[in-house]
Amino acid sequence: MKALYKATAAPGFEFVERPEPEAGPGEVKIRVLRTGLCGTDLHIEAWDAWAQGEIRTPLIPGHEFYGEVVDLGTGVRDVRVGDRVSGEGHVVCGTCRNCRAGRRQMCIRMQSVGVHRDGAFAEYVVIPESNVWVHADSIDPDVGAIFDPFGNAVHTALAYPLVGEDVLITGAGPIGLLAAAVARHVGARFVVATDVSPARLELARRLDVDLAVDVRETKIADAQRQLGMREGFDVGLEMSGHPTALPEMIANMNHGGRIAMLGLPSQPIGVDWARVVSHMLTIKGIYGREMYETWYAMSAMLASSQQLRESVSAVITDRFAAADWAKAFDTARSGSTGKVVLDWS
Repeated sequence: MKALYKATAAPGFEFVERPEPEAGPGEVKIRVLRTGLCGTDLHIEAWDAWAQGEIRTPLIPGHEFYGEVVDLGTGVRDVRVGDRVSGEGHVVCGTCRNCRAGRRQMCIRMQSVGVHRDGAFAEYVVIPESNVWVHADSIDPDVGAIFDPFGNAVHTALAYPLVGEDVLITGAGPIGLLAAAVARHVGARFVVATDVSPARLELARRLDVDLAVDVRETKIADAQRQLGMREGFDVGLEMSGHPTALPEMIANMNHGGRIAMLGLPSQPIGVDWARVVSHMLTIKGIYGREMYETWYAMSAMLASSQQLRESVSAVITDRFAAADWAKAFDTARSGSTGKVVLDWS
């Protein structure tokens, strides 16, 4: 099969022939039709400090995908050949305290598809049946390929009730844009997105945010006044990881405000803890998706709302054939696009 392959501990990938994987007991073999590009994939390709500490080569990367089931290992009970599916990228142990308590997304022995085991940047991928998510026939393949990051957005956005609330989203990258669409769908009053990329801010405006703020030019406090807000934001969704984003968010929260953090900081962040205490703020870390409550929520929301389906599709801005992977990575690395999808069909 054709696959993107990192043969050695060095920058770059090769687009080469690799042996097809076979489904073992309890596993499902999937013919990959689409894959999404993630920031994790950019780190692996560049072979930066994070990748050097986390990745063991050789490896086929890729964890955002949509495809068709073509073979089943022994013991597979519910998935069928021909099912159109995506996959939860976190393979859990099933026996640690969190797994046994139903908190599988917090597994202490988690292994990630495309990071710790071969992934989906290939014509075929094998994952455990318990990680397979079967889609309705109506799902668009491109949308199916980004259920993983859409799940990150849904998990973050739904960390707190949003109905009637004023929501600040720092970082209008693909996951921030998806979170804005979810916040609008579930009934937030004002949705404000911040970034420094004009292209991404324009995407946010197309998703009907109330304000898309270039923080190089406009302070968040000024955005509040522009909307006629008398108090701070009720809910903050920190998606950027930028060291200035969280302090600025904290400074603009209402008393009792709640913050969900998905963005991974690349350096230490100075936090005004006195304000966190005196304003009784809640800060919650978010990683991945709830297994599998987030997946049910994603499917249900998309099935019930044409507007949300259109918004999620609009976040996909660039599509490439798998053989043009290098152009796709350059596009994703530019920081001025939405989601980038590779077509393996």
